[in-house]
Amino acid sequence: MSAALDTRAAPQSPSGGTLELSGIHAGYGDFQALFGISLRVEPGEAVGVVGPNGAGKTTLLRVISGLIRPTAGTLRFGGQDLARTPPHQLPALGIAHVPENRRLFPHLTVEENLKVGAFSPAARAHFAERRDRVYDLFPKMKQRRHQLAGTMSGGEQQMCAIGRALMCAPRILLLDEPSAGLAPIVVKQVFDLVRRIREEGLTVLIVEQNVAQVLRVVDRAYVLETGRVAAEGRSSELAADPAIRRSYLGGH
Repeated sequence: MSAALDTRAAPQSPSGGTLELSGIHAGYGDFQALFGISLRVEPGEAVGVVGPNGAGKTTLLRVISGLIRPTAGTLRFGGQDLARTPPHQLPALGIAHVPENRRLFPHLTVEENLKVGAFSPAARAHFAERRDRVYDLFPKMKQRRHQLAGTMSGGEQQMCAIGRALMCAPRILLLDEPSAGLAPIVVKQVFDLVRRIREEGLTVLIVEQNVAQVLRVVDRAYVLETGRVAAEGRSSELAADPAIRRSYLGGH
């Protein structure tokens, strides 16, 4: 049984860590990828964002984590305006982003990658404690702690990337396509780990093409199509919706 995740370094606020997006427009130069996106994630929830390639899912997470600035709309976390917050300050607010394709430092060891995740002074002060909790959650990472991250399997790299994000004791974890490029048995392991993380009480927003898997681990989900919210609802409702089943679940 894993130890509870440490959230002491994450500052609290009157809004309790609610993520709120309203009317978000964003893109890359002259290309607009998001059109009026509105969504909400309450503390302790696991929420999915699903849809086909090119729907704007990754862009959405990049907007939340400050890598792309919205051109219109409001973006708040715990009542704080994220659009006006420098990206490097977001981990201190409790926002951690596990990007698509993991983005580990391949020539650093597992433990060195975890140290990168604990770069802030507040996180460094609790490094050993949080590292041990990550190893408790991901026992394979303890076994591989001196191994170069780039030499591990895709599934092990995904565990390391999630562990690195947990080192800053986030209040919300943003996961971008955690199953991408992994074998089916490893995909199941990754989603089992996501389930364990959210059972610890951590808020999770997960972007994923594997609709069937993600609907099993989230409370609610939003369906994105061409940069717009096409549907939203409880995961059980979306899984039973005939249109969703035809489009994403191979049903009739």
